[in-house]
Amino acid sequence: MIIEACVDSVGSALAAQDGGADRIELCDALNDGGVTPSAGKIALCRERLRIPVFVLIRPRAGDFHYGETETAVMLRDMAMAKGLGADGVVIGALNTDGTIDVERVRRLVEAARPMAVTFHRAFDVTPEPLEALETLKQLGIERVLTSGQAGTALEGMAVLKELVVAAAGRVTILAGGGVNEVNAEQIVRDAGVTELHLRGTVPVASTMTFRNPAVIFTKPQLPNDTQLVTDAARIRAVHEAVTTD
Repeated sequence: MIIEACVDSVGSALAAQDGGADRIELCDALNDGGVTPSAGKIALCRERLRIPVFVLIRPRAGDFHYGETETAVMLRDMAMAKGLGADGVVIGALNTDGTIDVERVRRLVEAARPMAVTFHRAFDVTPEPLEALETLKQLGIERVLTSGQAGTALEGMAVLKELVVAAAGRVTILAGGGVNEVNAEQIVRDAGVTELHLRGTVPVASTMTFRNPAVIFTKPQLPNDTQLVTDAARIRAVHEAVTTD
């Protein structure tokens, strides 16, 4: 069994290694579903860990349909991760109808080599998982992270089992989504997966002794298919409001 820990800090990465994780997926902003981590975080993890480090390549939260500017960002981030010694990358891109964006994924895979490539949980919002798996096989993806298109891997067990059979050893099915010490054995046994992906977190209170309750930096969680983007008109309106002739 391979245990992959999904982490968003160097401290969590080291804790995962101490707990016996075989690999980490390094991210930032996991409360938003994860985005690409900083260069400093990648470099320090690679220096301090003995286990493989896979880096999430995701330019923003929200959906997985990307334009050329976002693709350029992903390619730059991938080159950065490769240069810093990452062992693998975790990618994904979809068309507007939810199918795999074959050309964009092919470009990302080609740019990633010789690093290993995992396709992330964008897979869980494709309309036909078996067709998507076949497409990813043809693209040379080594591993697919999935909950079986359900809220959790436990709930998606039937689809996970189908995917393991359909993968036929050509692609590794990495089960993730709500995996923990209570359900891990059942997921392995019933779905037949050989790799598990989990966070394994516990809440830790801030060490700050002073807090201002009037100031809150976190924002309400948005739906998966919604992102906040800067509107030029709003910026212009403020500029006009404070600028005098």
